[in-house]
Amino acid sequence: MNQAFPGFPGGRNNSVLLMVMLALGFMLTMSAQAQLPLVKISTDTFTNPSSQHATEVEPDTFAFGSTLVSAFQVGRVVNGGGADIGFSTSTDGGTTWTAGYLPGLTVNFAGGSASAASDASVAYDAAHGQWLISTLPISNNDVVATSRSMDGINWENPVVVSNINADKNWIVCDNTVTSPFYGHCYSEWDSPAGGDIIEMSTSTDGGLSWGPARETADHAAGIGGQPLVRPDGTVVVPIIGLSGSGGIGVFTSTNGGTSWSKMVSVANITDHGEAGGIRSGPLPSAEIDGAGKVYVVWSDCRFRSGCSSNDIVMITSADAVKWTKPARIPIDPASSTVDHFITGLGVDPATSGSTAHLTLTYYFYPVSNCNFSTCKLGVGFVDSQDGGKTWTRGKKLAGPMRLSWLPDSQNGLMVADYISTSYVEGKPFAVFAVAKAKSGSIFDEAMYTTSAPLLASNNEPRFSSKGEKPIPGAKSDHGPMKFYDLDHEYPIPPPNKSANRSAKK
Repeated sequence: MNQAFPGFPGGRNNSVLLMVMLALGFMLTMSAQAQLPLVKISTDTFTNPSSQHATEVEPDTFAFGSTLVSAFQVGRVVNGGGADIGFSTSTDGGTTWTAGYLPGLTVNFAGGSASAASDASVAYDAAHGQWLISTLPISNNDVVATSRSMDGINWENPVVVSNINADKNWIVCDNTVTSPFYGHCYSEWDSPAGGDIIEMSTSTDGGLSWGPARETADHAAGIGGQPLVRPDGTVVVPIIGLSGSGGIGVFTSTNGGTSWSKMVSVANITDHGEAGGIRSGPLPSAEIDGAGKVYVVWSDCRFRSGCSSNDIVMITSADAVKWTKPARIPIDPASSTVDHFITGLGVDPATSGSTAHLTLTYYFYPVSNCNFSTCKLGVGFVDSQDGGKTWTRGKKLAGPMRLSWLPDSQNGLMVADYISTSYVEGKPFAVFAVAKAKSGSIFDEAMYTTSAPLLASNNEPRFSSKGEKPIPGAKSDHGPMKFYDLDHEYPIPPPNKSANRSAKK
């Protein structure tokens, strides 16, 4: 089933700047408070009784040429996944969209057998001309599957990548013609039933078949990995590491996925737990520029007094070996009340280094100290034209949303564990869930993008966090992870106790 969603015509909102110098030395603008018109690109049309309708959550995107493909859960099921995985594709640079569902995944659409499906991730294999969406079909054992399409609209039945119990899968392909591994695609996931052991699999035929699951050299555990491919063919996987000192870890492959290095810890995570019962966490969002520089962002409270709210922080590496220290993205002053979380970073692959173009989309609360009744959820974005050295102030894209408008999950009220921003022909577009007031028991949460790309004007003020230092002794305001997976089905056992490995799907 495909649905056509025409985009709205017209350019971006060129609001007149309101020039007000404040004692802190920053400038607010009218455009920072303006909202670009939103375009709904999909909607939940399922009626199965196991889902909360009408809901769509957790999008990923990828762009190649003039085509931009997004994928997401449709009809969120409380205890995991959605009625199916939906897609919405633009073949004209974000102007118009065609939406539908992936066949062969779930019992709810086109001959599938799984009860639900989750964790969509999008890639394109230029060598074989294949769009790929990685998913987790949910049955007695969550497996990893990949759906293929030549045009991003007409999809084949999925190919099983691995029958290993899986969570938080991701996919990427090597699209550099001069790379020795051009046409290799890499699928990553972790196995919560095995204590979050990280697994990788490689395809060399456009996702039609996949090699054996391989662990890192040190059998590392982790969650939320996002593999990237440098121009020389090196695969770099930033991830939340659960082995050793934890935090943000990185492992690599230099031989086309034949083997994987040990994980190296590159940064710790100090995060604030969001109020109101919303599902969120400091999962990394990672991207790469045209020269192979890697950018990793996540939500972190180290620059906030008392860890009272999260900023978005970023680390970078030009060679995937030496990494910068976490720097705060100055969406707003560190003294503000704003809480930022659930990130989606985009980097223009046609740019690099000191002139790399970056766009960051995120969810936020204007006031961190809130509760279920008072929290006001928004979506915002910032822009950098100099590789992340300076950024515009945050601009609101959507909201305020009430938490009562969101569907439930085992881990809280849900818009996403991750969102996504991609550049299509130099123009950044984000896809994100927006919720509106319920009609009785029926939700109104769907996938949206903007009618125009997320571009800032050339004369817009830009800000740097250079010289800012973390609060001494900063630490998270919550305890350690209690589950190996984000759906709270695999508890981490107490020390010296055997793990509960039984599935609860």
